[in-house]
Amino acid sequence: MSKTFASLSPRRAVLAVGGEERQTFLHGLFSCATKSLTSGHGTWGALLTAQGKFLHDAFIIACDEVFLLDVEADRLDDLLTRLKRYRLRSKVTLEPRSDLLVAVAWGDDIPALPATPGQALAVAYGWALRDPRLPSAGWRLMLPTTSALSALPDLEPVPLARWDAHRIALGLPDGSRDLEIESATLLEHGFAELNGVDFKKGCFVGQEVTARMRYRGLTKKRLMPVTITGPLPAPGTILRTADGADAGEIRSLCLNPAVVADTAPQGLALMRLAALDAGPLLADGATIQPHRLDWMVFPVEKS
Repeated sequence: MSKTFASLSPRRAVLAVGGEERQTFLHGLFSCATKSLTSGHGTWGALLTAQGKFLHDAFIIACDEVFLLDVEADRLDDLLTRLKRYRLRSKVTLEPRSDLLVAVAWGDDIPALPATPGQALAVAYGWALRDPRLPSAGWRLMLPTTSALSALPDLEPVPLARWDAHRIALGLPDGSRDLEIESATLLEHGFAELNGVDFKKGCFVGQEVTARMRYRGLTKKRLMPVTITGPLPAPGTILRTADGADAGEIRSLCLNPAVVADTAPQGLALMRLAALDAGPLLADGATIQPHRLDWMVFPVEKS
């Protein structure tokens, strides 16, 4: 696999969280652990409603005296509003970093970039985090806006659609493109296996509901890569079994067929587990084939 590089600046932004109480502040809010996160390390998790429903995801890097958060660009204002509500009198600062953009790299190991998932390094006046979800997911990069494309010359610039094709094949969600706001739960979208939930850290917003779903085997749906034969259905299209039963919903897609192999998944769908063995699935004239990936652990319902 060749070294590749894709700018994610249209979709992602950087938020700096500083102040002496930044670790405990984020630790009590996000599903991942930040309280013991030391400089040069990072994690991934989500901010939830009190009912355990998705609001925002974030890659979080501890670097020197600040945490840098890789978040959805078009929802940054909403995240800031919510964090300010929780801040109260906490000694915490919140500052959007427009001088940094988010990019992603994947492929062969690159000596200048960290080798261990969750490890972060200062590079090219920015930071690189080895994606804590899967080693094959590569690296999350925060690079200077003015020089990002030339900051790491060993990487080959490629269209953003190439990244979509890669992450879809790995079954990785992309924020609110795949998790419906105030509706989706983390376990439906692989956060447990992808190191996005720390069940040992204690309380976080939505923790009780998330833990109950895990220990009682209450997850009934699962985000999965799908191969689509026929016209691409729009995100949100309902999947149906041959007898018309609801089987799930299309979420994000790779919309550029030139970067997807004939047999590769073209999208992600939130599948009803009960429908996985129901035979061919249909969506607006297309046939949908879900793919179970090795890293996925399906729940066993408990009485």
